[in-house]
Amino acid sequence: MNPADGLLRLRLDLAYDGTPFAGWARQPGQRTVQGDVEDALMRVARLPAVRLTVAGRTDSGVHAIGQVAHVDLPAGTPVGGLARRLNGVLDRAVRVKGLAPAPPGFDARFSALSRRYVYRITDAPFGADPLRRFDTLATPRPLDVPAMAEAALLLLGEHDFAAFCRRREGATTVRTLLRLDVSRVEGVIQADVEADAFCHSMVRALVGALVAVGEGRHRPEWAAAVLGRGVRDSGVTVLPAHGLTLVEVRYPPDALLAARAQVTRAVRVPTSASG
Repeated sequence: MNPADGLLRLRLDLAYDGTPFAGWARQPGQRTVQGDVEDALMRVARLPAVRLTVAGRTDSGVHAIGQVAHVDLPAGTPVGGLARRLNGVLDRAVRVKGLAPAPPGFDARFSALSRRYVYRITDAPFGADPLRRFDTLATPRPLDVPAMAEAALLLLGEHDFAAFCRRREGATTVRTLLRLDVSRVEGVIQADVEADAFCHSMVRALVGALVAVGEGRHRPEWAAAVLGRGVRDSGVTVLPAHGLTLVEVRYPPDALLAARAQVTRAVRVPTSASG
């Protein structure tokens, strides 16, 4: 979008604590991140309606420090100081970290190359650090991190992840898993997960399978066997949402944004979800 079209496309970089929200997407009778940000935009820009498009529709309780969205506003809308004014009316659970005119061809969802999440788990006997209790899952059993990391390597690449997704009518479950690293950082186990896109509950199911390996209930190759079977396995637990944070969305250079969006639209169905 550009002023010649009568519209100006803005990129918003967002962070939020997902605890009080029923996910990203606006829902009747529910408090959502999209609803809060759109309402704030309408208020400060004095517009009757706005519509945000987001890179990843996070589920209820999932957090973000690197969420990206775009919005098309009338070309004459004042942009200077808009991020500051939005933060002035938004609840502190949501912050606009950046706001600027988007480059030509930019689409927050379809131009993205990948989304990256981190799932945090503590197996400390005292549980989660009080200051991190809202974004870290506490598990009572000690976890074998090297075994989890070994299992994770067997899941990388392009596969049909139906065994780790909630199926949706007409939606593909084929994804390219670019990264699934498991490590212990300052006593906290972190699963760093990146893919071109995620289907519903995929990250939490993948990490749930790794936890089953870490607890010693299965050998590392079990997770790959589940993937190969293509059906949900009772041994895979979809972990709670609060341990999951969207940390980054990657985009190609500006000159390739429109081409990337065209390619993505050709292979993705209209609805995508995260987590």
